[in-house]
Amino acid sequence: MATNLKRSNLLDDQVLQEDWLVACRSADVKEEPIQIKLMGERLVIFRNSKGVHAFKDLCCHRGAALSLGEVKNDCLVCPYHGWEYDDSGACVRIPQLPEGRKIPKQAKAFKYSCTEKYGLIWVNFAGNEPEMFRHTESEDDSFHHVIWGPQEAKAKPPRVAENFLDVGHLAVVHEGTLGSEEHREIKDYKVHEEDGRIYSDEIPVYQPDADGTGKAKIMYYTYEILRPCTVKFSKRDPEDDSIMSITFTIRPVDEETSVAYAIESFNYDTGLTDEQIVFFQDEIFEEDKPIIENQKPEELPLDLQVELSLVCDRMSIAYRQYLKKLGVKLGTE
Repeated sequence: MATNLKRSNLLDDQVLQEDWLVACRSADVKEEPIQIKLMGERLVIFRNSKGVHAFKDLCCHRGAALSLGEVKNDCLVCPYHGWEYDDSGACVRIPQLPEGRKIPKQAKAFKYSCTEKYGLIWVNFAGNEPEMFRHTESEDDSFHHVIWGPQEAKAKPPRVAENFLDVGHLAVVHEGTLGSEEHREIKDYKVHEEDGRIYSDEIPVYQPDADGTGKAKIMYYTYEILRPCTVKFSKRDPEDDSIMSITFTIRPVDEETSVAYAIESFNYDTGLTDEQIVFFQDEIFEEDKPIIENQKPEELPLDLQVELSLVCDRMSIAYRQYLKKLGVKLGTE
């Protein structure tokens, strides 16, 4: 399938093309197909009895958007002339053909690999279907999960991801909720790499409102890099060892736009509804947006000499080194 990428409008980044990238929430794909834009490509995502599927949002006949059609008899039906495509992409019915006339072999929709996991829909453009990152909280029945997003930012994915990994901004940008002016100092910490896992020490952070409940606490943050567009932190409450984690993942829409999603996991009762949890996270992201949308350069510098860094920036340094090692091109310089 990789040889067909030349026919696409995909952004030029082989590393991301070969990875699983978030497309939308599972809840977004219901009876009707939906259109999303990912890596510059317009896709149609639809669901049938076999699961979820992703095609290039283009009928090979006259260029209609398949996302404007419907799912009928497990097939995606073009809205323009009623051509029906099964979930392999093969056209199985053309209403205009006289009875007995064979369907042309070229009558196909362009299919991409697609999977549903952790409450989200993921797409892989290259067809290599790599192993998905492990979300350990989903393997533990004691955790309750809330899907957050989509939230759009006019910023490139690496800038958005690095902001999430930045412990130093919490008491400045999110003063009053995730930090306070009196507690801005960050204790030294180290970053570790073990068996491909890149993560920080636990970092103590004073928070006036640690999770939207209004309670002030010192929480212990552990940051982790999962994939180029997927990062994570866990907050441990030292009083009872309860854990909240957020796995944050980004859909690269085009050269200038990112859409963020998250899996928020709790192994304790927050006392909040899912809607309240999402609202709180929306407010936090709204505080981040003007920062990340106005950073210069817009591309994340992978040369560590370009921007001044401190010891408390070790996680973002590790992220930049990780992107450079992989050869990620989108949103880096």
